[in-house]
Amino acid sequence: MKRLLLATRNAGKVREMRELLGGLDVQIETLATHPDVSEVEETGSSFEENARIKAVHAAGASGLWSVAEDSGLCVDALGGAPGVHSARYAGVHGDDEANNARLLRELEGKTERTARYVCVLCLSRPDGEVLVTTRGVCEGEIARAPRGSGGFGYDPLFVPERIAGVTMAELQPEQKNLISHRGQGLHAFLPLLRAHLDEAGD
Repeated sequence: MKRLLLATRNAGKVREMRELLGGLDVQIETLATHPDVSEVEETGSSFEENARIKAVHAAGASGLWSVAEDSGLCVDALGGAPGVHSARYAGVHGDDEANNARLLRELEGKTERTARYVCVLCLSRPDGEVLVTTRGVCEGEIARAPRGSGGFGYDPLFVPERIAGVTMAELQPEQKNLISHRGQGLHAFLPLLRAHLDEAGD
């Protein structure tokens, strides 16, 4: 069975990606079991560039085909911010509560609250060849106060266009996976990944 490395230490992303990749005949591993794979600086100016940086680095360091993703929230009234800086918007990487609080402060007094979640997925071989890159987008708007206890990141503030009136954090995981940026990106990614896995064999 082929081994596939998910190049992330984010528990929320790992959980969602495992669920969405569950139908593949592969052994899914994560960076939690690969302490030899160091962190890599995300120096890209786009989600595509950062996903590529992470995938190529993880594949080269682990010797495994690696899937990396870069995702974030783009708010129209803030000129697309926080964008690629979503995870560290308030200064500390992964501090969801602080990031959400800053977002609400930045939007105080603004009537335009449209936004979108963006996710880019990238598959790299150990030799550094990038085989697949896909992009998923979920349109919505920013609520005026956080609601819900599910999900992670900006989910308590993000109201998806396709299920109006509730935040991502109020959805069941299976509902979220159907409409989320990560779900959309993986929907496009899966058939391409399967084709490459079939071509490569074990």
